[in-house]
Amino acid sequence: MSERIVILGGGPVGLSIAEQLGQAGRASVIAQRKQPGRLPPGAEFEPCDAVDGAALMRLMHGASVLICTIGLPYEAAVWETTWPKVMANMLAACIASGARLIFIDNLYMYGPQVEPLREDMPMAANGRKGKVRAAITRQWQASGVKAAALRAPDFYGPGVANSILGTPTIGALARGRSAQLVVKPDAPHALAYVPDVARAAILLLDAPDDAYGQVWHAPSVPARTPREILAMAAGRLGVKLRLMEMPGWLMPLVGLFMPFIREWHETSFQHDRPFLVDSSKFERRFGLKPTPLEEGIPLTADSFRKA
Repeated sequence: MSERIVILGGGPVGLSIAEQLGQAGRASVIAQRKQPGRLPPGAEFEPCDAVDGAALMRLMHGASVLICTIGLPYEAAVWETTWPKVMANMLAACIASGARLIFIDNLYMYGPQVEPLREDMPMAANGRKGKVRAAITRQWQASGVKAAALRAPDFYGPGVANSILGTPTIGALARGRSAQLVVKPDAPHALAYVPDVARAAILLLDAPDDAYGQVWHAPSVPARTPREILAMAAGRLGVKLRLMEMPGWLMPLVGLFMPFIREWHETSFQHDRPFLVDSSKFERRFGLKPTPLEEGIPLTADSFRKA
């Protein structure tokens, strides 16, 4: 089978995968409803709505792999109705084309934990969005498709706006404002650098079949507190670190008026305690270590200063 790499979703992870593939002289197709503002060299765009099974089937004709990086609106009701349909469409398209599936996933399905998250932990989520993630995991596991999930904690990196280290925090510091946190500033929090997630996806893309049928945690930096990390960013930007934290008790009240905060509060187990991730399984198998924060944070801060 000739190589046709389809990347579903042109957000930071999808673009980073396409960019790294292009740097290696490999072509890719980025697919979503609207063309991204920029396309990396070597990448082409094809319009496709993953909810449209027929459109996805056409997109995947002749494809060797589908890398799913899409996100849906951050609403439990949307996730409950749309994610199972999108997963079913992707699996059907992969079966028809003989393609493998790499699913860029999050960590909601584990639910509240006090130990570092490992791939062999049960999917014990008790919230609506976590239950959806568990359900679509069971879909691909039972499908017969050669599929692998690459799970990551909160993303950060140059140009990553929607992140706890994005526009409201490092972006705000770059504009001379206070960083606005919705996580506890002194609870260690694991993070994944977007270029590392992209590198991990490409390693899975090129891996033999025995790497499939499995869950992998993307290389994640040892957890540090948001206060420590934002101090690094402030130092790079040459500004004083100023933090504004939303207290946990206030979130349900604010959520009455701000739907995002209401939805975010459902996953409070990821930010009301140390949030730790064990990515040693991937690191042992593929030899990829996470980019140190001392390297990733300055690059991220620089990107917000330029913006």
